[in-house]
Amino acid sequence: MNIVKSILMLFLAISISSCQLDVRPIGLNYEDMIFLDAENLAETGIGAAYDELVPSLSRYISNPIQIEERIDNHLPRYAIRANGKEYVVYDSDTPEYESWGIATYVFFEIINDQLKDKSVRLYAINNGHDLGAMYLTSEQAKSAQLLLPNPTDWPYLPEATSPWYGQHH
Repeated sequence: MNIVKSILMLFLAISISSCQLDVRPIGLNYEDMIFLDAENLAETGIGAAYDELVPSLSRYISNPIQIEERIDNHLPRYAIRANGKEYVVYDSDTPEYESWGIATYVFFEIINDQLKDKSVRLYAINNGHDLGAMYLTSEQAKSAQLLLPNPTDWPYLPEATSPWYGQHH
């Protein structure tokens, strides 16, 4: 019995080593990109952008949460309340140049918090006025990195860390 098992293992090893897997990186389908603008998000636009995104988010989750914008032009202060948390996008203590990155982080955090049990995340593409988003698996995001020579073009999950807010560089 051991001889038969050894022979089978040998044939298995030979057949596995002779197989060549043709694995090619897959690029991003920019036709699927959701166009955003970090400045618009920062200037009290997260609610409108979220409302526009809900139909695509509904493909992955059955009940997208409601979000509430809290805007006080007198302070000034802009915050988002979502899922029991309050995210301050800007207030009188926030340097204006940070608000775009913070707004990007907040927007993607609210979406990806809802996708935490799914295989996809909403990845950011680019930043600033060119900010976009795509639903990708981590494998798709890594595959895109193999094809895109410039790290700033790679899909990323925004973070709450200045100055890059998670964007590769």
